[in-house]
Amino acid sequence: MELLEYLDIIENKLKSSFDIKRNYTIKNIQFDMFAEYHLRNERYVLVKKAVVYAFENNEYSLIKYCEELDKNYLQEIINTLTDSVESIVKPDKDHMSSTITLVIVTDNFTSNKDKDLITKIISGFKYNKGFAFGFKGWADIRLVLVSLNEDFVATNKKGKEVIELYRL
Repeated sequence: MELLEYLDIIENKLKSSFDIKRNYTIKNIQFDMFAEYHLRNERYVLVKKAVVYAFENNEYSLIKYCEELDKNYLQEIINTLTDSVESIVKPDKDHMSSTITLVIVTDNFTSNKDKDLITKIISGFKYNKGFAFGFKGWADIRLVLVSLNEDFVATNKKGKEVIELYRL
């Protein structure tokens, strides 16, 4: 399967709920696709302007293609993403939670010399950040690795929630 075909499949799955952008850049790393979803719930009294409380849940998905994936480049992508969480999420008083999904797509992963180390890095990755001691919500990161030419998918624990969405 080709990358553009995979991106089109994922875009068709997400387009009913997500706002999708192609070729998105975060801190000098080019991502092939960026998708964002925002959900806002609120309660009000009598009129909509008299809001009692409100909360927002957001989801972001980033897809990055790597022809050759090694542990150093994987770590660079992960570090860039974790350093950029606050610029992606933008927490405010109504923010409750955000989930960022990073999907790394490669061609032939099982022939990679760092295969075991990369899958260990991905499966052991955990990230949870609270904003203002949790008063402005929190953010989690999911990691998903997809091999286009093989039936291989690796995720961290949070990534198992969306494994079927990104599987070929």
